[in-house]
Amino acid sequence: MTLDLVLVLGFLAAAVIMFAMNKPRMDAVALIMITALPLTGVITMNEALAGFSDPNIILIAALFVIGEGLVRTGVAQRLGDWLVAKAGRSEARLITLLMIIVALVGSIMSSTGVVAIFIPVVLRVATNSGIAPGHLMMPLSMAALISGMMTLVATAPNLVVHAELVRRGHQGFHFFSFTPFGIPILILAVGYMLFARRWLVQAPKPGEAPAAPPPTRPSLTDWVEEYRLAGREHRLRVKPGSPLAGRTIGEMNLRGGAGANILAIERGWRFSRRLIQPRASSELSAGDILLLDLSEGAPDIDAIARDYGLERQILTGAYFSGHAQDIGMAEVMVPDPSPLIGRTVIGTRFRSRHDVTVIGLKRGREAVEGNILNTELELGDTLLVIGPWRAIRALDDAREMIVLNLPAEFDEAPPAASRAPFALLSLGVMIVLMVWGVIPNVQAALIACLLMGLFACVNLNAAYRSIHWQSLILIVGMLPFSIALQQTGGVDLAAQGLLAVTGEASPRMALAAIFITTALLGLFISNTATAVLMAPVALTVADALGASPYPFAMTVALAASAAFMTPVSSPVNTLVVGPGKYTFMDFVRMGSPFALVALVVSVVMTPWIFPF
Repeated sequence: MTLDLVLVLGFLAAAVIMFAMNKPRMDAVALIMITALPLTGVITMNEALAGFSDPNIILIAALFVIGEGLVRTGVAQRLGDWLVAKAGRSEARLITLLMIIVALVGSIMSSTGVVAIFIPVVLRVATNSGIAPGHLMMPLSMAALISGMMTLVATAPNLVVHAELVRRGHQGFHFFSFTPFGIPILILAVGYMLFARRWLVQAPKPGEAPAAPPPTRPSLTDWVEEYRLAGREHRLRVKPGSPLAGRTIGEMNLRGGAGANILAIERGWRFSRRLIQPRASSELSAGDILLLDLSEGAPDIDAIARDYGLERQILTGAYFSGHAQDIGMAEVMVPDPSPLIGRTVIGTRFRSRHDVTVIGLKRGREAVEGNILNTELELGDTLLVIGPWRAIRALDDAREMIVLNLPAEFDEAPPAASRAPFALLSLGVMIVLMVWGVIPNVQAALIACLLMGLFACVNLNAAYRSIHWQSLILIVGMLPFSIALQQTGGVDLAAQGLLAVTGEASPRMALAAIFITTALLGLFISNTATAVLMAPVALTVADALGASPYPFAMTVALAASAAFMTPVSSPVNTLVVGPGKYTFMDFVRMGSPFALVALVVSVVMTPWIFPF
């Protein structure tokens, strides 16, 4: 062992210790190593910075942006809503659908981002169905980790291993090379969690009071009750032959003629229904459902339905929460000074200027009943407004009012929901280009990013914010170790050690040793850093055995995603600790057996798909 190798291993040990202590942050450790390794003389500064020019770094950054586009357009959240609708109150069905959806979504976007999206969805489902959150959070994290075994772009370790193959002159993996391994592991994981969830009972201990829930914002349903809207809001369907069909809202003048204010138009759209913001130029069609707000003194709702050829539909307070992606509410206050004081809502042309409609008024703590649109506003009045989230967000810039409160649904409302088809189109273009292989993967991802921007699925500010720079710096900072270990003989030494352990046994034993080593190393440092270190070792072992490099490279990638055993082995696990109320030993007890399952599946299947 040379002095240079001793120095590199010393720096590597120091990095591992700092990673395990999480002091300083992982990206800071990476920057320290980029700076310090060239001081040993083993590598040059240019080699230490080579990671910044690696195409895979750009590819990973582009995938963060694409994931942000799916979030901002509500694609991921609509999958969560579909899960709620299909699963009902069956815990087994819920776990099964949850794990399948999370694994599929995570195969094309950041698994950490997928978990962050689904945590509030799962908590809402658990509350409504009476299921302990601890029964659902562990399946959520396990499925997110398995999503990394689904496609080439699902997780950074896959791209790291692919890049190492290409660097050594091999072809690299294809987009779906990982799928034959991910699907059976996911199926086994679903069955495992359905059986093992009984070990995750999260009931309070005897004599232990349940924790008080944190204060929450009011929901849309709360405001319907608080402002006494239940008797004023109605849904009516435009029947064939109605005098409203084929006419615009401006031509009808329902507000002046019938005292009815159209808040939204519910219209069939492909396989679902969506809410459309009403405008004077909006033309109604047979089958449209109108959400109406009746003012005091308006004709009876049955009379309106009869006169205008409408059919009444069921409306409950939960209707607004159910359509929270399309329509929102906010409480705003009339401050001093404000041009609204002494004027009526109609007189200020409130809806025309702000694209929202006033449906409630409180003076002090009491809701004002009657014709609020013609009530003169006073200092301190609170208005309840309804409209698209785009307009709700813009109220912060209106100087004549102060936004007092936003509903709980505001955090879940995607800011670009109408662009969802374009986000799916952009994603589809990327996948087709990657599978087709006519251009490099990074170029396909950049094309998808540009399409996301062109179709307004994501803007530049959101794109830059979506990139997890800490992860990118971590990868860049660990790549010099790979170069340094190869130049000092460290990779060959590690490969010889693995071969010495397995002896003259079959190549499958070498695969098992590589899987175990990778998984154990992943307990202390990130799975990306683990892949950076283990990929060269695995390929060197393959060369020494005279075997194909592909089964060994795939084993490293699969083991890097099998971070089931501790809550600190992956950010995916760390995110669910709090909501699931887990302990360290919960992950050890649940994750260790399934890590063995993943080991067996990998060692058995890898030579079938990629022969030695």
